[in-house]
Amino acid sequence: MTMPAATTSPTARTGARLLVAALEAQGVKMVFGVPGESYLPVLDALHDSGIRFITCRQEGGAAIMAEAQGKLTGRPGICFVTRGPGATNASAGIHIAQQDATPMILFVGQVARDMRQRGAFQEVDYSAVFGSMCKWAFEIDNPARIPELVSRAFRVACQGRPGPVVIALPEDMLTELADMADAAVAPVTDAFPDPAALADLARRLRVAERPLAILGGSGWNAETTAAFTAFAEAHQIPLAVEFRRQMLVNAFSESYAGDLGFGANPALLARVKQADLVLLLGGTLGEVPSQGYELLGIPNPGVPLVHVHPGAEELGRVYQAELSIQASPRAFVSASLSVLSHSVPATRAGWREAARAAYRAWTDTVPPNPGPVQMAEVVEALRALPPEAVMCNGAGNYAIWLHRFHRYQAFGTQLAPTSGSMGYGLPAAIGAKLHQPDRTVVALAGDGCFLMHGQEFATAVQHGAAIVAVVIDNGMYGTIRMHQEREFPGRVLGTELYSPDFAALARAYGGAGFTVEKAGEFQAAFDAALASGRPALVHVRLDPEAITPTSTLSGIRSKALAGT
Repeated sequence: MTMPAATTSPTARTGARLLVAALEAQGVKMVFGVPGESYLPVLDALHDSGIRFITCRQEGGAAIMAEAQGKLTGRPGICFVTRGPGATNASAGIHIAQQDATPMILFVGQVARDMRQRGAFQEVDYSAVFGSMCKWAFEIDNPARIPELVSRAFRVACQGRPGPVVIALPEDMLTELADMADAAVAPVTDAFPDPAALADLARRLRVAERPLAILGGSGWNAETTAAFTAFAEAHQIPLAVEFRRQMLVNAFSESYAGDLGFGANPALLARVKQADLVLLLGGTLGEVPSQGYELLGIPNPGVPLVHVHPGAEELGRVYQAELSIQASPRAFVSASLSVLSHSVPATRAGWREAARAAYRAWTDTVPPNPGPVQMAEVVEALRALPPEAVMCNGAGNYAIWLHRFHRYQAFGTQLAPTSGSMGYGLPAAIGAKLHQPDRTVVALAGDGCFLMHGQEFATAVQHGAAIVAVVIDNGMYGTIRMHQEREFPGRVLGTELYSPDFAALARAYGGAGFTVEKAGEFQAAFDAALASGRPALVHVRLDPEAITPTSTLSGIRSKALAGT
């Protein structure tokens, strides 16, 4: 392949400097990464820029930090990794961003252009590897095209259904000169709802006696969530949220009816089926919120369904709604609330009140669990945090207590992967704390979950991210053990864990560490961690029998052995 001759004008810049200038033009202030020789020129260009580079310990953690910032800001989080193993390590973060519809851009160092297709050291075809996992994967061959392609990448990551973009950077391209002006900031173009569709929806809402709105997906902000909640309250509409999207509705709203996650409230599931109008706004009712695709029928959902989503490809993909509206949550709410306002049928207040009462009955009181340490104490301490505190978690049964019993009150206070990716909580918390240093940020993790990316605690110490990690240690991969006992009772293999003294590990990293082994100890340890002013960890030793809020390991095993 013949490449264009290098530009030699006095204003020419290297590809690396064009790239960093392109990021600055898009308003990027912080990037995450693990350094690599394949993109050393970019690191050199960042040295002279106003962009902060956060040095991480593993590319998966770096990608998660970038994804977390994308989730909080609605603009792409940025991650840099080196070629080959660096890129494949980062794939967990790409998958999370894809499933969570989070805008994110991963820049990957690549072999020199004249070495491609030879199996060069750490060479990977990134379009082939990431093509099914992101919205766009490509390689920049010509430095003159960097402003154009980076601007386009920001648009692709944000528009329609948001998601990740992967850009490969050949190392020789980064040192080649080109004379190009910087591109302007890439604005997000929203899809606004069709007025005729809004009129149709307004007609349906006016006569609905049992409406229910289910909120999910991305493309929200604080103003949008508050406005739609106020609309629902005024019109006596119960609000549910999809899996790990609790921050879309203030839990203290009288319209909030709960979440459609793992172990969802049976009363809420019944209410979805009883509704005479279901408004699915922003989400897709994937496997988890649909309870294994059994909550509604496919393709005919069995209830009158109105689906609002920014991606045309998602409308009708699984459920054939009676009315489909292509619009982002932001555009839909700003364009529709005055149009949808209506007088409320007299019977609707009782419908909304019953939904709220069922949520309160399901979540107000945390039941006692086996062992001396009570998860109710953890929930009580988290509930006492400021309303703007950010809660971060990965995957594991410990998260059941958080999702069912915690009271999320504002947009931007929840970072949790709908993909169920372990190890998410700690790096996500670091990304959130670096973005909003004045907020309280707490990461919850199990013992197995924490050690997926526990080394990023060193990143928190190095960069002054004073997060608090709460590690719930029950000596096993709890979720898998639970399923193992259900399917193969008593035949335990591969799910038991040996873990370090996590509090001592935190202190070894330069943070604060505290251990909780008895009832009544958690609040004091948690308060001390918050007051330490540095990254801190509270190690909670939980009885292995406390596998969920309502079941024990031995109980699950006994039922399986009895065939019940």
